[in-house]
Amino acid sequence: MLDFLKNVFSSGPATDYKELLEAGAIIVDVRSAGEFKQGHIKGSINIPLDQIGTKIAFLQGKNVPVITVCRSGNRSGAAAGVLKNNGIEVYNGGAWDSLNAQI
Repeated sequence: MLDFLKNVFSSGPATDYKELLEAGAIIVDVRSAGEFKQGHIKGSINIPLDQIGTKIAFLQGKNVPVITVCRSGNRSGAAAGVLKNNGIEVYNGGAWDSLNAQI
């Protein structure tokens, strides 16, 4: 019974962000420019959520997976949805500081 519940409520296999980055993925931080200036993952790109729709072609041109991050995971989840709907391989990395600690 416990295995059944794990399968029903599981979000799938864990994402290996280190592996994605080693393969060329980029991190897009969707917080505001002010939040980004206060701290961010080294090498990440700042594209605030309200501008993500205008950067689709730019990100498609990179031709690499995208990892979205923000403060808590909500905005990065919204951005990931927009990017996915536009054919970009995308992963919601959640909170930038938590992801930074993992990689």
